[in-house]
Amino acid sequence: MARSRIAATIGALAATGLLLASCSSGSPSGGTASEPAGGAEELTPITVGLLTIAPSAAVEYGIQNGIFEEHGLEVETQIAQGGAAMLPAVSTGQIDFGVGNPLSVLTAASQGIDVRITSGYSFSLEEGDDINAVVAKADSGISTWADLEGKTVSVNAVNTQGDLTIKDSVAKDGGDPDAVKFSEIAFPDALAQLDAGNVDAVWIPEPFLGGALGQPEEYTVVGYPNQNSLPGLPTMVTFASGAVADDTETLEKWRAAIVDVLETVTDDPEGFAAVIAEFTGMPEAAAMELRLERLSGELDPQLIVDLSALAAEYGFIESEPDLDVVIVD
Repeated sequence: MARSRIAATIGALAATGLLLASCSSGSPSGGTASEPAGGAEELTPITVGLLTIAPSAAVEYGIQNGIFEEHGLEVETQIAQGGAAMLPAVSTGQIDFGVGNPLSVLTAASQGIDVRITSGYSFSLEEGDDINAVVAKADSGISTWADLEGKTVSVNAVNTQGDLTIKDSVAKDGGDPDAVKFSEIAFPDALAQLDAGNVDAVWIPEPFLGGALGQPEEYTVVGYPNQNSLPGLPTMVTFASGAVADDTETLEKWRAAIVDVLETVTDDPEGFAAVIAEFTGMPEAAAMELRLERLSGELDPQLIVDLSALAAEYGFIESEPDLDVVIVD
């Protein structure tokens, strides 16, 4: 297998330890580096925070296939119950690198938490059917972004990239973004709540979006908010504390490894699907059919600049953080 070798308020910090659980082998962060047999270079131990979603399984794939070891890293993963738990855990050094959405990182940085974006990870699709969409009932009369004015839309969490891009899409279509109401509903429950009439539209990703697309007599896609607002929007990035980001040797190992891992899983869909099934508990056949974001460790900083400006425009952050500091060169 060929692989390139290129290189809203967060919660109380003390509570984060209760929200994390180890799930992979490896030395804890800050422990003594491993000493491989045969005089090989010692591995640097790091801990990586993940959410239990399909794209995150790429890190587990990299562990199982020895890609991180090839880059001099011994990786232990910790599963977070949500991004709000992961961010302060990264800032205090409980975990070295996190994988999560960039808006949460920008929000934390705007509140004075020392977190830095260290690489890309996953990106919405710039063309065609994106990996998340706003869906309404086929007979609802909702067909444009402006039609959402005065309606209730479900998102998995408010003040995140879902409601931000929906608000911007409504505004671009001539509607009043402040007239859209948002209701927090978990993705697996969204379509059932739409069917029950408890919301007027739902924002859902794969695999729930695929289920809706397969029933055009029941559901209609209002639009793809990421594409409409910020095409190619990063859905997840990797991030670290300032202390870890300033450790140039470890940072460069991590960035080279994550680029390698994400290129490799893209070239190995069957192998990646097997790891996704193991990591998330979904059937392997379903994992094979899953439409995923574009995976890449490379990151165009302008996407983060644009996201920060949009978040400030709609009041998701009070003021923009210093992006020259937050985005690691």
